[in-house]
Amino acid sequence: MMQPKPEDTICDPSFGSAGFLVAAGEYVREHYPEMFHKAELKVHFNSRMFNGFEFDATMIRIGAMNMTLHGIENPNLVDKDALSKVSADVIERFTLILANPPFKGSLDYDSVDDKLLRVVKTKKTELLFLALMLRLLKTGGRAAVIVPDGVLFGSSTAHVAIRKEIIEKQKLEAVISMPSGVFKPYAGVSTAILIFTKTSSGGTNKVWFYDMQADGLSLDDKRQPITQNDIPDILQRWQNLEAEKERLRTDKSFFVPVADIQANTYDLSINRYKETVYTVQSYDKPHQIIADIKNLDEKRRRELIDLEELLG
Repeated sequence: MMQPKPEDTICDPSFGSAGFLVAAGEYVREHYPEMFHKAELKVHFNSRMFNGFEFDATMIRIGAMNMTLHGIENPNLVDKDALSKVSADVIERFTLILANPPFKGSLDYDSVDDKLLRVVKTKKTELLFLALMLRLLKTGGRAAVIVPDGVLFGSSTAHVAIRKEIIEKQKLEAVISMPSGVFKPYAGVSTAILIFTKTSSGGTNKVWFYDMQADGLSLDDKRQPITQNDIPDILQRWQNLEAEKERLRTDKSFFVPVADIQANTYDLSINRYKETVYTVQSYDKPHQIIADIKNLDEKRRRELIDLEELLG
């Protein structure tokens, strides 16, 4: 969905095994093979394009090996906690952020960069990472981040503040709700993808919502392949958003004007805006149902008599 370009400088502030960075590299190789014929872009790809933060030494080694095996020679993988004060000097460096930051974490205020706390006063890592991304992005930079559902509708001051920051001061473009089993067997939490652009001057007019119900795998611990898969539809619709303007809120995807979101305390839960159409069911009167049961009983009785006669 983010379609990284050869000139992008990409960051994952909690890169883990570097899966997002590797996938971004594969996308660029596939779509821009000619870039490797240009010396400057080739150097950029191998040395400057891919950046990440991680404080787990084991994951840094795994991530570095993963990127090396995928042909990225010298990624900039930093052994730092991106939320801490030691990373406070990294400001507006990246044009694209792809991230799946830790959920349900909590930090002490003393260890968190003061610039992040000025955006959102909280100890929750999932909120602090959103503030961090706004600091890391250059103006015009884009982000796609996976967040737990609580970020979308949480009513605390910090939850509302970070949503208001992204909606009012930046440009929120999409909220893709994902089913709760997509991270099984590791976690069962419901999640969503937020896609936004840093503008520092607003720009959110309407937000595209998509209610993903299947991703091609079963939503239990086994995650077996199934036929239902909304991902191709999401990609097709994301690339043709003009056609989405006519969609209704009873559909899987639709636009919501920013005024509606503001009126709902910046709530980004799709259930707040999705409309459900109920089908009217008609049933027979109770006395008719009883008569039908009696007729079935009588038919069963006669057939039982016929069976006994056949058996002698």
